[in-house]
Amino acid sequence: MSDVTDQDAVEGGGRRSRGEGRGAAARRASRTGGGAGPSLPYIQRKIREYEVLDEEGLELIERNADTILEEIGIEFRDDAEALELWKQAGADVRGQRVHFPKGLCRELLKTAPSEFTWHARNPARSAQVGGKATIFAPVYGPPFVRDLEGVRRYATIEDFRNFVKLAYMAPSIHSSGGTVCEPVDIPVNKRHLDMVYSHIKYSDKPFMGSVTAPERAEDTIAMAKIVFGDEFVENNCVTLNLINANSPMVFDETMVGALKVYARHNQACVLSPFILSGAMSPVTVAGTLTQILAEVLAGASFTQLIRKGAPVLFGTFAASISMQSGAPTFGTPEPSLVSYGAAQLARRLKLPFRTGGSLCGSKVPDAQAAHESANTLNMTLLAGTNFVLHAAGWLEGGLVSSYEKFMIDQDQLGMMQKMAEGVDLSENAQALDAIREVGPGSHYLGCAHTQANFQTAFYRSPLADNNSYEQWEVEGEKRIEQRANALCRSWLEHYEAPYLDPAIDDALKAFIDQRKDSMPDAFT
Repeated sequence: MSDVTDQDAVEGGGRRSRGEGRGAAARRASRTGGGAGPSLPYIQRKIREYEVLDEEGLELIERNADTILEEIGIEFRDDAEALELWKQAGADVRGQRVHFPKGLCRELLKTAPSEFTWHARNPARSAQVGGKATIFAPVYGPPFVRDLEGVRRYATIEDFRNFVKLAYMAPSIHSSGGTVCEPVDIPVNKRHLDMVYSHIKYSDKPFMGSVTAPERAEDTIAMAKIVFGDEFVENNCVTLNLINANSPMVFDETMVGALKVYARHNQACVLSPFILSGAMSPVTVAGTLTQILAEVLAGASFTQLIRKGAPVLFGTFAASISMQSGAPTFGTPEPSLVSYGAAQLARRLKLPFRTGGSLCGSKVPDAQAAHESANTLNMTLLAGTNFVLHAAGWLEGGLVSSYEKFMIDQDQLGMMQKMAEGVDLSENAQALDAIREVGPGSHYLGCAHTQANFQTAFYRSPLADNNSYEQWEVEGEKRIEQRANALCRSWLEHYEAPYLDPAIDDALKAFIDQRKDSMPDAFT
C-alpha cells in the first residue's frame, strides 16, 4: 500500500510535519534497504509476442534476403580461412565477396541450438537464452561517463568496476554485461584483461567477452577456463560475445577473427548488424529488414562452419537518423517496427533473438531520455527479445554511460519483469472472497485479501515519488535524477563482493600479469 495510507498520514491530505516526512522516508528506505534487493532470476515471459508481419510479409522479406545473398553477396574481408571455408561449403566466392546458393545458410543453421544455458560462476545466476526467456544486460561500449557529480568525462577502470558492481546489485539485471564503459586510463591492448577480470571479481552473474581483436578473445577464453575449467568451457557456454556486421553487407577481419575464436570454443556469438536506417540500410522498414536478415544469415551460419552446434543469436541494433543532421534518433516508430519484424524472422529460424534496450539520444537523464527509453524498452519486451543489451545506463546515443540513468533504467526493468509475468489466474488472484467480503458500496483497503497481499500486489519503485506535494516539498523537492544519484551512492557504499576462490583469483592475476608483461603498451 502507498505511504498515503500509513498511520502517520494526515487525513484529508494535509501538510505533514518535518519529523513525519522523515519518518515516511525512513520507512521507504527500510523497505528498499540501503543496498539492492534480492536478485531476480531471468525473465520467463508469460505474455504473447507482438507481431507486425503476416505470413505473406515474412515470406516476402525472406525471398528478398535470399536474392541479396545470391545475387549481391556478402563480403568477408581480409580473412582467407573464412573464404576457403565458404568455398568448401558450396558458396560462390569471388574475391572477398561470397555469393550464397539459395538455402545454404538456412541449412547450416539447422545445427545451431534454439535454446542454451549461459553459465555463471554462481550456478544460481545462470540463465536460459532463447525460448520464452528474457535477459537484461547493461549498456555496452561508451567511451564517456556522466558521473555522480554531473560531470561528463572519459571513463576509467574505476567507473567500469562501479558499473559491474551496480549490475551485480540490480535485482532486475541478469548479466553484468561486457564493455559497460571504455576504461581509457588503461592501454588499448591491455584493458580487456582488466575488464574481464572485473566481471569475474565483482559479480557472479554471466558476462560477455572481448571482441576487439582475436587475441583478446583468446584471452577471454583463457580466463574463463581458469574460472570454469577447460572441459566445461569447451562443452558449455560461459560468455556471450557481440559480433557486429559492418553494414551494409560486410564482415571485417576483426569481427570474423573474434567470431572464429568464440565459435571454436563453443561460446555464443551475437550476430548483430549495426543499423542506422538511411545511412547503413535503406530508409524503409522492409528494406532494412531484408538487409538485416541477409547479414545475419551469412554471419550466423558461418559459426556453424567453424563448429557445428556452436550457440549463436540473431541480433540487430536498429535506429533511424535525422534526415536533416544525420544524427541517430531513438524511440521512434520505424526502428520498433524493424525490431518486431526481426524478432519474427528469428523465431522462424529457431534462433534466440537480441535487440532493443533503454535507448535515447538525450544528453542527460531528462524527459526526452525517459520517453525515448520507455518507447524502446516496451517494444523490446513485447517483441519477445531473449537477450537485451543496453538495458540500463545508455545516454547520448551510446556515447555515455550514466550512473543516474542506470539507476532509473534498472527500476524500469523491474517493472518489465513484473509485466512479463502476465495475468495471474490463481484462486488467490481471482479474489472472489474479497469481492464477497466487501460487497457493493464499500472499499477494499481493510479487507482480509488486501491485507494478505498488499506487500506484493504492485511493483514498488525505489525511485518514483507518488506522495503528496506537501510530503515531496518537506523531503527536499527532489527530482528523480537526485533520488537516483542518492540510491546509486548508497548501493556502491553497501556493495559486498561475491565470493571468489582465492586460488582462482590468484591464477587470474598471474595470467593478467604475464599477458601484460608480454607486450608493450599501445594506445591505438
